Amino acid sequence: MKNLSIFQKSFFKPVDRVSRKKPKLALYMLGLFLLFLTAAIAAALGAITALLSPVEPQIITRVLDATWLPESKPARSGYRLSRPVNILIMGVDRVPQVAANSSKSFDGRSDTILLLHLDPRDKSISLLSVPRDTKVKIPGVAFSKIGEANARGGSALAARSISSMLNNVTIDRYVRISTDAFRELVDLLGQVEVFVPRAMSYTDSAQKLRINLVQGWQTLNGEQAEQFARFRNDGLGDVGRIGRQQSLIQAIRNRLVSPSVVVRLPEIIRLMQKYVDTNLKFEEILTLANFGLQLEPDNFKMVMLPGRSSSEEDDLRSYWIVDAIGRDRIMTQYFKQGVLDFAPGRFGNPSQSVLPSQLKIAVQNASSNPQTAKTIASFLRKKGFYNVYVVQDWPDSQRQSQIIVQQGDLEAAKSLQKVLGDGKIEAASTGEIASDLTIRIGEDWVKRFN
Repeated sequence: MKNLSIFQKSFFKPVDRVSRKKPKLALYMLGLFLLFLTAAIAAALGAITALLSPVEPQIITRVLDATWLPESKPARSGYRLSRPVNILIMGVDRVPQVAANSSKSFDGRSDTILLLHLDPRDKSISLLSVPRDTKVKIPGVAFSKIGEANARGGSALAARSISSMLNNVTIDRYVRISTDAFRELVDLLGQVEVFVPRAMSYTDSAQKLRINLVQGWQTLNGEQAEQFARFRNDGLGDVGRIGRQQSLIQAIRNRLVSPSVVVRLPEIIRLMQKYVDTNLKFEEILTLANFGLQLEPDNFKMVMLPGRSSSEEDDLRSYWIVDAIGRDRIMTQYFKQGVLDFAPGRFGNPSQSVLPSQLKIAVQNASSNPQTAKTIASFLRKKGFYNVYVVQDWPDSQRQSQIIVQQGDLEAAKSLQKVLGDGKIEAASTGEIASDLTIRIGEDWVKRFN
């Protein structure tokens, strides 16, 4: 494999003659990056995806004004993103018998692995969730689960392993967050409101984990939010957990943009900085913050690395086996990466979508009329989408219908949206796991299709 230039090339470009005077305290440098990511601390248990969600510019401006020292404020407008950037974000498990303030506390297995792509060409952010059980060849270790890479060789080995798995994509920087951060952050935010799609009851004495959550909208404290993020006893394993991690996006974002929380962010950052390890430089953090100010909410996309569980073949090691065709498509559509040689599969070019007749489309009712799901499924079959099936109703009603891009195929979602004439495309992994696309029917389609 080629020698990666990770953690070396800078990606910021000064656009004005500005003061580069650093804040008096290191926490301000860390603080700005956390604010750009909308408080990236929660990555440890997957909720970092919530914290990467873009916020309204006026909210960011208020937070920056509250956080930065007066002499550093002019520097905010002085840098721009000069090229696409990939940042590896890892939530790291606790390391037994290591002090919380020790640098070795970041040397555990990666419980959560995310690759963040920031692209100034179309002012977009894409977030790829990589299951921690993904089977990969770790240099010097042979085949293992990708979550082991950080424990065996730190951030550099983890970056090399993930890059190799993802068609040698360049990784520019890393952020590591310890799992201890999540619970404290939620408590500092004053609880979060989350929809729990099913009752969750599970006890693991070895991990000292006891989960007991009821279905419905719940206001969760730090301990309960951790339970929601870590629950895996639903037969879906780590893949189902990623969907729940992404569902925390709005919950934490809603708290972070609350005026009562915004004014406390400097204090929260000061308390949380001990949980973060990153090699981002001061000017680079400024650049990321300025990029976030220009971002439209619809230009933030999330996707999970496509694949299948080896347990389907009675492999007790439960690897996540990467779907090479789906991976190539995601690296092309989301990361704008050209791939020279494509494996044969459902399509020959990863920039192209799956044919309508081959798409697996799950239809899920979230409206007051369950019959609507069957009506839409029948409508789609007549339009040539033959692999359409109705799944169990979503247990909460919603106003607007969604087309959830479960396997990352944005072009297929746009084609389906054109056929249906409506529907908000949601680039996330919160739909039916086995589908390519999930249609979640809201009240807006009840009259249209009945």
